[in-house]
Amino acid sequence: MAYLIAEPCIGVKDTACVDVCPVDCIHPRKDEGGFAGARQLYINPDECIDCGACVPACPVTAIFALEDLPAQWRHFAAANTEFYAKTASAPDAT
Repeated sequence: MAYLIAEPCIGVKDTACVDVCPVDCIHPRKDEGGFAGARQLYINPDECIDCGACVPACPVTAIFALEDLPAQWRHFAAANTEFYAKTASAPDAT
């Protein structure tokens, strides 16, 4: 069960969660290309270790375990996965 970021992050993109993530799986960071244009931050479901450190760090309560995600935000599970699929397939991805 990975954590994911939902609607409350849109337009906010507070990076407190990035700062506490022990595996650097929340992107884009402020120092990465694409930060300004991103709608929100995203958690890589393949890299998340389910530690939950990001949850209390989020000032807008936007981070949820998949099974705790409110029904109206279920589509954000796919949005987090799709962000990383697009990033991995980008020509300049490493």
